[in-house]
Amino acid sequence: MSLKTFLTKIWAGIESLFDGFPAELKTAIHIGVVVTENIKNFVDSPAADILTAIIPGDIDDEIKDWLRAKLPEILTELKLADSCAGMTDPQQITVCAVKVLQGLGGDVKSAFLHNLSIFVAQVASNGALTWADGVTIMQWYYENVYKTAA
Repeated sequence: MSLKTFLTKIWAGIESLFDGFPAELKTAIHIGVVVTENIKNFVDSPAADILTAIIPGDIDDEIKDWLRAKLPEILTELKLADSCAGMTDPQQITVCAVKVLQGLGGDVKSAFLHNLSIFVAQVASNGALTWADGVTIMQWYYENVYKTAA
């Protein structure tokens, strides 16, 4: 069996697992990917509110409010905002973390973005998504659903 065939079978198994997830968990995974992609694509936007710019407008208002409150905490916990340690305003923390993220390169940046998407999906799922499941499912969703739809 070739490596490509083996990996194709693994992805098919993950797809089967994803198809069996409840709709709320699928939505949480999607939100994790979209928020992270918006952060990745955010480059000195003239938007007055960075949190509004990176949180999708089509998600539930309760989740949106929760993300506005928790995203700066998540960014701080990921140590993206260490250079902004004295800041308390969520907008300033997020802007600072995005600037730090913009300065990262290659695999380090990808690793931070992957971890961030898992944390955001965990938040959006109210803890229903475990870290272990999120690691694999987020990557599969990004590669096979999100990127192909874009």
